[in-house]
Amino acid sequence: METLSRYTPQALAALRIATALIFIPHGTQKLFGFPAPPSGGEMPPLLSLIGIGGVLEVVGGVLILVGLFTRPVAFVLSGMMAVAYWMFHAPDNLYPLLNGGDAAILYCFVFLLFVFTGPGAWSVDGSRDSSPARG
Repeated sequence: METLSRYTPQALAALRIATALIFIPHGTQKLFGFPAPPSGGEMPPLLSLIGIGGVLEVVGGVLILVGLFTRPVAFVLSGMMAVAYWMFHAPDNLYPLLNGGDAAILYCFVFLLFVFTGPGAWSVDGSRDSSPARG
C-alpha cells in the first residue's frame, strides 16, 4: 500500500481534472446552450439563480481544472451543489436515483474533498507554493 500512497498527489490531480472537465459543460449549457440547450430550450436569465449557477460552474470549473484557488473555490462549489440538490432535486423525491440529483451529491462531496486535500499534483496552487521564497 505504501507504493500506491506515494501517487496520492497524482491521483488527486486526475480526479480534480476529470471532475472539472465533466462539471464545466453544466455551466456552458446554462450560459451558451452548448453542448445542448437546457431542458425547456430557453436560456435562463444571467442574474437568475440558475444563471448565477452557470457562471459559478464555468468559472469555478476552470479554476478547479487548472488548480488555482482550489480550496476556496471547491468550498463554494461544494455548497452550491448542496443547495442545488436540496432546492431542485430533493423536493421531487428524497431518493437521488429517482430525483436525478445523484450527480449533485457526488460533486458536492468531491469538491468538499478538495477543500481538505487541496489540488494534488499539476496545479497552479502547487507551483506557487513550491516556488522559492523571494527576499
